[in-house]
Amino acid sequence: MRKVKKRRGATRHRPWPLSQRPGFLIRRLHQIHVALFQEACGEFEITPLQYSLLSALAVRQTADQTTLAADIALDRTTTTGALKRLAARNFVERAVNDEDRRARLCKLTPVGAALLARIEASARAAHRATLENLSEQEQAAFVDMMQRIVAAHSNRDSGSAIFD
Repeated sequence: MRKVKKRRGATRHRPWPLSQRPGFLIRRLHQIHVALFQEACGEFEITPLQYSLLSALAVRQTADQTTLAADIALDRTTTTGALKRLAARNFVERAVNDEDRRARLCKLTPVGAALLARIEASARAAHRATLENLSEQEQAAFVDMMQRIVAAHSNRDSGSAIFD
């Protein structure tokens, strides 16, 4: 059998198991959370993204779509589409901004506020279920670590990422 010569300086890389890659685990955790959210909140026919938008509007009262996109760390186009779907169901009001005719100001409708109040317990249950295999101390530490990572990379988004 012939010996294969190793090039000088070349190192052999061991495969990196998916189960040890932070990006893979974060994506899987997101998939799991979305499934748990659907199980807990399916009757409301609201996605986690729409729930985030309703929550952000509840805090801000009135906000333009660009501000809401920044609040939930999403691009304006996706945010606008979600807001249009919420408006079609009478959960959100989108009015032309008198100060900037190109912008839309959004606010919760009474129907949207009522939905948010009804879904809150179920949404919290989904969030708890996502972390239920951790002790309370581990949950607090995990959330703290996620907040630190997000804060450290707050200037990054996936808008410039390359996808297959």
